[in-house]
Amino acid sequence: MTRMTRRAFGRTALTGGAATLAAPALAQTQPEYVWRMTSSFPRALDTIFGTSEHFRDRMAELTEGRMKIEIFAPGEIVGGLQALDAATEGTVEMAHTGSYYFVGKNEAFAFGTSVPFGLNTRQQNAWLYQGGGIDICNDFYKGYNLIGLPFGNTGAQMGGWFRREINTVDDLKGLKLRVGGFAGRVFARLGAVPQQIAGGDVYPALERGTIDAAEWVGPYDDEKLGFAKVAPYYYAPGWWEGSTTIHLFINLDAWNALPPFFKTAIATAAAEADLWTITKYDALNPDAITRLIQQGAQLRWFSEEIMGACYEATQAVMTETAEANAEFRKIYDQWKAFQAKENFWFQVAEVPFERFVYQRSRDKG
Repeated sequence: MTRMTRRAFGRTALTGGAATLAAPALAQTQPEYVWRMTSSFPRALDTIFGTSEHFRDRMAELTEGRMKIEIFAPGEIVGGLQALDAATEGTVEMAHTGSYYFVGKNEAFAFGTSVPFGLNTRQQNAWLYQGGGIDICNDFYKGYNLIGLPFGNTGAQMGGWFRREINTVDDLKGLKLRVGGFAGRVFARLGAVPQQIAGGDVYPALERGTIDAAEWVGPYDDEKLGFAKVAPYYYAPGWWEGSTTIHLFINLDAWNALPPFFKTAIATAAAEADLWTITKYDALNPDAITRLIQQGAQLRWFSEEIMGACYEATQAVMTETAEANAEFRKIYDQWKAFQAKENFWFQVAEVPFERFVYQRSRDKG
């Protein structure tokens, strides 16, 4: 990432975005662009897909209409899981997707989105924006002719919808589970059969029994996709996604050809979209989880046995992957050191505060 772009991110965090751009007269002297963005997310998901629409609208405002973004849902240009390749190859200039969908290409793609038992949302943003995460990930992404910008975060996700209860580690054996990213490696180590399925195809696979369980995002999106109708047990937490950053990937050749004005506008609008997404999820999920329970969803938590086994399996898989993949190890070493410092600090003030407040809230009903 260029020094200019890093400055734009910093100014956006402090000013809220639009004020970082120069007077309107500057936009009038710039060329005009029409760029295409393909998304991995269905249009029906107005929050996660809506991030791209929010970005499109802000880009039109910030550039006075000189950059128009055309957005395409999965299947309109390429399938949801081909979004990254489309941006790499220049079929489109932009892809709206999860970096971790592409761990099959290289496990290092996991870090841009989430790794099991990783950073929470605030820690993830601290790592990306202030801890060198954007830069170290982009050093990796450039090998795929891409630059990646944070483009929304779902917060801690739910553990998913299960057709039957899961109480012990043995219950995971043979379980066909739709799960994204690096978590599939962990589940496979414990005997489950992970499936990588694009968002629009999850419900029919669950309904037909092709899979036994599926995780997606959280209550607001899950309600829209109707999972409670075909899998009544709703588990938490999604230990593999304590925070989930979605990315805006930009074809590197297209990015490098842009004048600085447009790079600043994109960085500004992307950072705004990042904040817009997490705040919208936090506002909408509480009512959605209440509605789901009223509709018959049976809320469950993974047992201590399962959580412990998954944690130990995660540490083993991460270590093995780092030993075998130098690109993964480069990011992992930097990320892990940052996580250790963040976890220490959060245990000093954040965790005790939250534990006390939540307990008193439960006590008072």
